[in-house]
Amino acid sequence: MVAEVEGRIGMPGALARRSAGRRTQAGRAALLLAPSLVFLFAFTYWPIGQVLVQSLTIETFGSDLVSFGLGNFERLLADASFGRAVSNNLLYALGTILPSVAVAMALAVGLQDATRFNAALRTVVFFPVLLPLVAAAALFLFVFMPGIGLLDYYLAKLGAGSTNWLGNPDIALWSLVVLTVWKNAGYYMLFFLAGLQAIPLDLYEAARIEGAGAWARFRRITLPLLGPTLAFVLVIALVNVITQVDHVVVLTEGGPSDSTNLLLFYIYQQAHENYDYGKAAAATVLSVAGLLALSFLSLRTLERGIHYEA
Repeated sequence: MVAEVEGRIGMPGALARRSAGRRTQAGRAALLLAPSLVFLFAFTYWPIGQVLVQSLTIETFGSDLVSFGLGNFERLLADASFGRAVSNNLLYALGTILPSVAVAMALAVGLQDATRFNAALRTVVFFPVLLPLVAAAALFLFVFMPGIGLLDYYLAKLGAGSTNWLGNPDIALWSLVVLTVWKNAGYYMLFFLAGLQAIPLDLYEAARIEGAGAWARFRRITLPLLGPTLAFVLVIALVNVITQVDHVVVLTEGGPSDSTNLLLFYIYQQAHENYDYGKAAAATVLSVAGLLALSFLSLRTLERGIHYEA
């Protein structure tokens, strides 16, 4: 009876000590996280908040009057150049994501065996990834130069005439697509190589015993088990489509006739050439929202067909 009473008396003290210990641990955790949280707030959340506020801020030219509303979004949607940039970005996405991912997967499957020859080919394929996009664009400026460029030089040997690859509105965007596929395929190949290493070889051996050919093994084993890697690579490719603009600045500056004007370059023009920060912020908000929606949609769609190994 006495022990029971002492135990009841000691319970509040034990609870108080546990609560104090938890507060101490929380304080230490907050102290350790404080530097990272400061940088995260200063360079992530604060700029995001500024862009959101700027997109809703309507400034009258020649006046100090400031109002809030959706006027910047209305002006943006009424701008024909913005519609052209969106359509260009969609074509650019279709022309770069599917070919680069397909080429990367084919290279990964073909070079997955650890031989010296495959290692050398992997190095050659991965080399463009090491180049900054500005340097790659400067290299392709020499390749696409009409008449005296590397591409026209070899085409002339085949009897083809000179082509203005970057000055023709019908093919300028596709010239950028070629550069992008060349630049990104090796990068995506690394992810697929890592995914292939996680697939058990027993599955391929069992399939061979059952008489499955190379295409059947790829379709029934490789592709389903590469589902998580494919979903990740597609999201990375979507991000690259929106955020890569250096080659546009170096090669075309959005021309000719806005045929290569992508969303990020349009935002740059509005902010730093036209000084229309409200429209630039509104375009940024819509671009990020569209990117998040497409990433979420692609992940949800692919998740339905993804097979995870236990």
